[in-house]
Amino acid sequence: MTDQQTSRFHLGQLSVNRLGYGAMRLTGPGVFGPPADRAEAVAVLRAAVEAGVDHIDTAQYYGPNVVNDLIREALHPYPQGLAVVSKVGVRRDPVGRVVVYNRRDELRQGIEENLASLQVERLAAVNLRLVDGAPVDRFFDDQLAAMIRARDDGLIGGVGLSNITIEHLRRALEVTDVVCVQNLFNPADLSSLPVLHECTLRNIAFVPFFSLGAGSGRSNPVLGDPRVRAASERVGATPAQIALAWALDLAPNLLLIPGTSSRRHLAENLAAAHVHLDEQARRELRVDHLPA
Repeated sequence: MTDQQTSRFHLGQLSVNRLGYGAMRLTGPGVFGPPADRAEAVAVLRAAVEAGVDHIDTAQYYGPNVVNDLIREALHPYPQGLAVVSKVGVRRDPVGRVVVYNRRDELRQGIEENLASLQVERLAAVNLRLVDGAPVDRFFDDQLAAMIRARDDGLIGGVGLSNITIEHLRRALEVTDVVCVQNLFNPADLSSLPVLHECTLRNIAFVPFFSLGAGSGRSNPVLGDPRVRAASERVGATPAQIALAWALDLAPNLLLIPGTSSRRHLAENLAAAHVHLDEQARRELRVDHLPA
């Protein structure tokens, strides 16, 4: 990945390629249970690293206890410079429901569980994953204190935040450095644009989740977007590649973690590094009010 669109950006103390890999899809349906093809899941992880990916996003509750085990099986001992980033704040119950797990002691336990399953002493960063509508209050301050303590104890390289508002980010920055923010963001959902703007101004990595939307075909709000599909036909790239190239073109601090469970789609996603949007696509998919 040598194209100028995939220039590197810092993620805490590491410099990473802007096209990374999100491992959430290496599970069964609904991000629950083991993958249908474990050998292919392991092969996807190895192929990603062999292709130059050095930023992998994961979570202990993916599965649960599935994706981290796959990462360890595929990649341990890990290549030097590989940034493995996880998240804490929720977990799965025995039937797969997502439940809140976000008190100070629970956050610490979540971090330690990630370290144990991945067999590492330290993660590049861990995101504090907030629930929808979480207020900026004393409880949030307590959560931040737990993340700061984990960093100061050497368990994580940096504090990240996920599913946040600009108010959460500004409050956190009053008490600590933030190395990355992970929010929903794609051409069909620009609600996190103020957060991206703030991260760009402050030189913080912004890592969108669902950068390719959800669903398949025209029912997917991103891949089915008429602007994306028209650009795909003009440029000679897939809709997924157009959406990823759009994001890479948008801001220099935007790091992508598209996920897939197949090597074919992995190669397609990584090839977006070499897709250049035409002026019509830039105009139609333009996002105003980002800093130069």
